[in-house]
Amino acid sequence: MKIIECPRDAMQGMKEFIPTEQKVKYINQLLQVGFDTIDFGSFVSPKAIPQMSDTAEVLANLELESTSSKLLAIVANVRGAEEAAQHKEIAYLGFPLSVSETFQQRNTNKSITEAMQQLAQIQDICQKHGKVLVTYISMGFGNPYGDPWDADTVIRFVEQLHKLQVQIISLSDTIGVSDPDKISNLFKHLIPAFEGIEFGAHLHTTPTTWQEKVEAAYQAGCRRFDGALRGYGGCPMAKDELVGNMPTESLVGYFENIGLNLSLNKAAFAGAMRLSEAVFS
Repeated sequence: MKIIECPRDAMQGMKEFIPTEQKVKYINQLLQVGFDTIDFGSFVSPKAIPQMSDTAEVLANLELESTSSKLLAIVANVRGAEEAAQHKEIAYLGFPLSVSETFQQRNTNKSITEAMQQLAQIQDICQKHGKVLVTYISMGFGNPYGDPWDADTVIRFVEQLHKLQVQIISLSDTIGVSDPDKISNLFKHLIPAFEGIEFGAHLHTTPTTWQEKVEAAYQAGCRRFDGALRGYGGCPMAKDELVGNMPTESLVGYFENIGLNLSLNKAAFAGAMRLSEAVFS
């Protein structure tokens, strides 16, 4: 079981800039918990995401000697990938690829065709620099724009990524519209059909629907889950203030209740929960 903690996703939409030293303190605390991966920042245009303009500075101040957690950074184009790939501390580069043409334009200012071309180049950069590309299929369960969506569309995207030898694909419920049937059907089809790909779940949710989504993904064979402490963050296009990231504490509680040993440092986890209140207040 892999838990990916996503402070980057929680922070990036906040209008008030979080001081760099506060980000560093928070992420250093998260690094002590024992999560598989920390999605810590992004190498994107500071005009597009001002909150992430200090990612390189944050990285330079992280305490990585005593952690087993790996670092993931989001990139939106080749230039960002080239910059991120220069940092030996980063293990994963994440790229958001949408099955919604409208959202792809809004999120990365590219068409889906252009994004696919960029993704192929980013995969090449990753392979040359010893990084692993994580591709997020955003709007993977539907979209609010009226763009076509069905399971076959998602499967076709996965087939294209498979040809590029992408090793990790995270299905992203960007606006919280997934339901247990959609989640179960996609993972049950994709996981056995593409044995060389590790599939993850990046699920946005309301406080009342998180468990049914986690349960559906887990029972369908998913063993990689993204979350953010207290469910902070989410998608500003969700049109529902209750839709946020999957709360990590809910993920942890669910998996421990069904008997899984996540090997997390409980004291460090409690400390991160306390710190999160100050960071996101």
